[in-house]
Amino acid sequence: MASWLSTVRAQPTAVETLRRALASGRVHHAYLFDGPDGVGKDRTAFGLAQALVCERRAPGSGDACGACGACLRAVPRPGEGRPIHPDVVVLERGLYDPAVIGRRTPELQDISIDQVRTLVLSRAAFPPYEGRARVFVVRRAEELSPSAANALLKTLEEPGARTHFVLLSSSADSLAPTTRSRTQRVRFGPLPDATVAELLTERGLARAPADAISRLSGGSMTTALVLADAEASARRGNFVSRAMAALEARDLGNVLELAEEAKRGDKPTLLDCLRALAAALVAQARANVAQPDRRAGVAASRYALVAEAMEQIVESNASMQLAIEAMLIRMRGV
Repeated sequence: MASWLSTVRAQPTAVETLRRALASGRVHHAYLFDGPDGVGKDRTAFGLAQALVCERRAPGSGDACGACGACLRAVPRPGEGRPIHPDVVVLERGLYDPAVIGRRTPELQDISIDQVRTLVLSRAAFPPYEGRARVFVVRRAEELSPSAANALLKTLEEPGARTHFVLLSSSADSLAPTTRSRTQRVRFGPLPDATVAELLTERGLARAPADAISRLSGGSMTTALVLADAEASARRGNFVSRAMAALEARDLGNVLELAEEAKRGDKPTLLDCLRALAAALVAQARANVAQPDRRAGVAASRYALVAEAMEQIVESNASMQLAIEAMLIRMRGV
């Protein structure tokens, strides 16, 4: 059975960096995997964890065997959010039942200090359960609450022996400087369209739609899988048609309605709809480029406003409601 590091696609620099560290025995105590969602950060993190706890990895080897008991338990099983190895621990908003981490309410907006206390601080003073290494994988590290991030700082700077952290983020610059300074950044880039298409066909999608979806995915398998989903496709179409109608309506009723729905929704779904709106505007601009009027320019200007709103939501963690409301109002004025 192959190790997870050996199955990471199109991220040679990141994988080679980690393999050299493993081979030399100089694995950093805290990494920050920085890059878009859906490009292999999660798989690489568990590939590193797998190598660190592997029972058969020889000195000087840069990868796990992938087949021993530790390797099999160090990676999540299909459909599960975390592995069963006791020394590979995942932190993620909403992953745990509130009672498990000492809370009364679910984690709706961030990774709480309760999760850090229960999963990290309570174990920090003890050696790894099975003796080889302990690895904490923090998904969407930008969602650490301020109190959780502060509580993690000391352990992140001086973890116990054979203890490692891997923070995953699609907006690493939004992390506190004190957190970033305690980690070694490893950058991940968007996947090539050909790689996205290949991964989609491996999941059973026909080649023609896989190629089409890959071109709209922005190099993200997360986005590509959403685009390939029929229900999500209908949701995107509904959003685009309503947004276009809102731009031509006499009043702001439709604008405010879409903004209110954005407030109640989730970020990945909204970003998916905004990408579809951007793609529709690109198609509109291309279709009208030869026209004597300014329709192509209007579509291009509106595309820029959609891109700006997406950047605000992703990079600045802006209010989704306010971002959509402002975007549509400004688009109406173009």
